[in-house]
Amino acid sequence: MRAVFKIALYRNSFALGLSMLLTACAVGPDYQRPKPPAAAAYAPNALPQATEHASGPGGNTQRLVQDMDIPGQWWTLFHSAPLNALVDDALKHNADAQAAQAALQAAWENVRAQRGAYFPSVSASVDPTRQKTGSVLSSNVTSNSTLYNLTTAQVSVSYAPDLWGGNRRQVESLVAQANAQRFQLEATYLTLTCNVVNGAIVEASLRAQIEATRQIIDDQTRIMATLQRQQTLGDVPEAAVAAQQAALEQSRATLPPLEKQLAQQRDLLAALSGRMPSNAIDMPFTLATLQLPDSLPLSLPARLVEQRPDVRMASEQLHAASAQVGVTIANRLPNVQITANIGSAADDARSLLGTSTGFWNIGANLAAPLFDAGTLRHRQRAAEATYRQSAAQYRSTVINAVQNVADVLHAVQSDATALASADRADRAAARSLTIAQRQLALGDISELTMLNAEQTWRQAEIVLVQARANRYADTVALFQALGGGWWNRRDVETADGTH
Repeated sequence: MRAVFKIALYRNSFALGLSMLLTACAVGPDYQRPKPPAAAAYAPNALPQATEHASGPGGNTQRLVQDMDIPGQWWTLFHSAPLNALVDDALKHNADAQAAQAALQAAWENVRAQRGAYFPSVSASVDPTRQKTGSVLSSNVTSNSTLYNLTTAQVSVSYAPDLWGGNRRQVESLVAQANAQRFQLEATYLTLTCNVVNGAIVEASLRAQIEATRQIIDDQTRIMATLQRQQTLGDVPEAAVAAQQAALEQSRATLPPLEKQLAQQRDLLAALSGRMPSNAIDMPFTLATLQLPDSLPLSLPARLVEQRPDVRMASEQLHAASAQVGVTIANRLPNVQITANIGSAADDARSLLGTSTGFWNIGANLAAPLFDAGTLRHRQRAAEATYRQSAAQYRSTVINAVQNVADVLHAVQSDATALASADRADRAAARSLTIAQRQLALGDISELTMLNAEQTWRQAEIVLVQARANRYADTVALFQALGGGWWNRRDVETADGTH
């Protein structure tokens, strides 16, 4: 008896080892991530490491810090409590973010479902029937009755050894797709947070522009009243009054579009935070409440491909396409299906567990495609073409990512210079207005001249506000272009579906 047990043990061990050996191989290419770009800079010539300084909000010098890490909540660097609260609210309630989270969960459930094919499939069934056999035929039951009940209960086991690794490649492909969805979620988070911060910046800019435009309208209204008095006295012609009236109406015409943009911007911020437009956001933003970060991160292109969600997503899509090539190759090779059944059948359900009612069978099926009119061959070629397509798309994504960072770095420098110029123009206009006010007090100039100087200053203020907003927007764009620090986040699922 002991010898029989040892033989059975050796036989089972051999079968298990053979099964592991057979499932160890997987046809198709083994995926290797593309090498990072060799570029060491974002421009042919070295970019300045610091920006020009200007006075007022958004005018501080910014310095580019090589390999500076980006915090997961990068928007907190603007030091605005209302902005932080609005971003957190958007992350919790935005429908697009919730949809991306659900898509990620679905992707990992598909992975787990496919992993089930590694194991045997076991099912149980009970089949009660009432049957009648023709009198010219022999009965199937011991009672020889032609009309009888038959109850069959059985357990079925089915197993398909993964001889060529086709299932492993399918799981590999699904895991890569789930990882791609993970980075799609990160891209959704990054886009959402950038849209919220940019929305706050645009709102702050519009509020300042509206205030300056109203001041211009007030100035031009006073100029208009002065000209009308002078016309009454015969000091100015009617043409001057008409020209001022036209200028006043033109200024008034610029106000409604700005007010419309402000209202629409508030609607956008409400929608981004999961609210209806009727639910007001009690968080008015001004440029003075937003602090421009002094230090800006700068990652080399080789590190950029690790940080950008779109590049990582393209890499995982390339991985999935590579694994699918192996799946199509495995489908062209012979496969084995092992089945086994054990059960009991009786004409009386109470006798199912009795003697002489049991049955069992075990078998294997070896199937190999012989002729399919080229279907499987062309599917393999299609998978290989898809892999080449994904490789080209990955290269394009990398180039676009590097270009994006380069464009933003140029904008950071250029818009800082533009702000410095706008700041000097604003201070010059303000100084001109101060001189005009003193001259008016001494009676050296007319009130009309002083009001024109004030209007020039207000117009310079609008240009300055727009230049300040551009600097804030450039900072947001750089954080976005460099990946937004998602690798420092801890409130989303990781690559294997865990927190």
